Amino acid sequence: MADDNTVHRRRFIQATGAAGVAALAGCSSEGGGSDGGGESTEGTTAGDSGGGGGGPDALIVIGYPEDGTQLFRDYYGVSDGEEEILIPDGLRDGALPAQVGNDMANVTGTAPAAGGPAQEAFTSKFEDEYGEAPGVFTSQSYDSVAVQLLANAAAGENSGGAVKDQMRRVANPGGMEVTPDNLVEGVEAAANGDDVNYQGASSAVNFDENGDPASAAYAIWTFAGTDEQSTNTENVQQFEGANPEGNGPSADSGPGGLGREMSVGILLPETGNLASVGQPMIQAAELPVQEVNNADVDLSVNAQVEDTETSPNAGTSAANRLVNAGVPSVCGSASSGVNVPVSESVFIPNEVVGCSPSSTALSVTNLEDDDYIFRTAPSDRLQGRVMAKVASDRLSASSASTLYVNNDYGQQLSERFSGVFEDTFDGEVFRQVGYNQGSSSYTSVVQDALSPQ
Repeated sequence: MADDNTVHRRRFIQATGAAGVAALAGCSSEGGGSDGGGESTEGTTAGDSGGGGGGPDALIVIGYPEDGTQLFRDYYGVSDGEEEILIPDGLRDGALPAQVGNDMANVTGTAPAAGGPAQEAFTSKFEDEYGEAPGVFTSQSYDSVAVQLLANAAAGENSGGAVKDQMRRVANPGGMEVTPDNLVEGVEAAANGDDVNYQGASSAVNFDENGDPASAAYAIWTFAGTDEQSTNTENVQQFEGANPEGNGPSADSGPGGLGREMSVGILLPETGNLASVGQPMIQAAELPVQEVNNADVDLSVNAQVEDTETSPNAGTSAANRLVNAGVPSVCGSASSGVNVPVSESVFIPNEVVGCSPSSTALSVTNLEDDDYIFRTAPSDRLQGRVMAKVASDRLSASSASTLYVNNDYGQQLSERFSGVFEDTFDGEVFRQVGYNQGSSSYTSVVQDALSPQ
């Protein structure tokens, strides 16, 4: 670990339990109400259809494990499991089949994966430093800080505006290829004004016009059954947006400069519901800082770590502490339920770059951010396209309905899937049905979603 002069922590509390990765997907699971089973965006009433019977070929379910147990119990209570079910990473919990009491063999999942050109190099570094394998969104955390250090070195100053202008210049083609294997060499080259192109552990890290990854790897996965309480990755595929090399505003050159101290913030959950996944993410984010500070190069890094406590209010307070400390850019925050308010109330008005390693909701893409908000995790805009392709190509579905948690994450991903499934894959979406969190029964919304056209 870096010494106390280079990594500052306000507090570090050992994790005592967590909801897991679910709340990282899109928005935090705090959203949505608990006033009943749900409502259909089509205004239809609950039908009595079980499996088949003219219903959709595929059912797309978007939500979190805390509601998924009851929802899938109710699904298997009214359906024989004839439909193909497709779910995103928000429902990737290996314990779910045992809790539901069904192997859930008709369920396929998608999830962002670590599939960048330097994935193996990062994995080796993480294991050497911490003695364990990297966890979920750790590669994206490393990439977030690595890009910020390269941009800071190229900018030659701890200024959010200057770092912003360099983010795409150091990440998108061309120039000297930089990976976790030669990051320090790349930082020095950027400080000398040379063009560099970061090739990351999570992806190629080419930012599009929205500051999102222009391409990303996705895992196609299934549940291992009631006994194993795990999931199986069937394969990992690369998916690209319209412009896989990225685009958007970027500086033509970088002034650079050696003999200085760079600053960066790390704003991730050390405590709260996401502590168990936040701790490894913080470890990964600290690795690039350590590499520069331990190298024989005329640059150093001052990193300040703050805890979001997996809470919008606490995250906003922590972000303000980073701004007051003068950091020009921040790795964070994690869930979109924290990232959106932090970006809107702290990062954007104070002209500080935010680069989230795990926030995926479309609401982040749609922020009026003056180009200050980036992500190394892919937007659900891409995940919606991935899910539509999997539904059509892998599951051979020509029709589908969606059943989504009633918040920005669920609604936006449902709409994105539906649009791409119909427009690109000539599929038919019967209906999109929203459900509220915390209901004692989801039978009515399940029947609604399974109803014939």
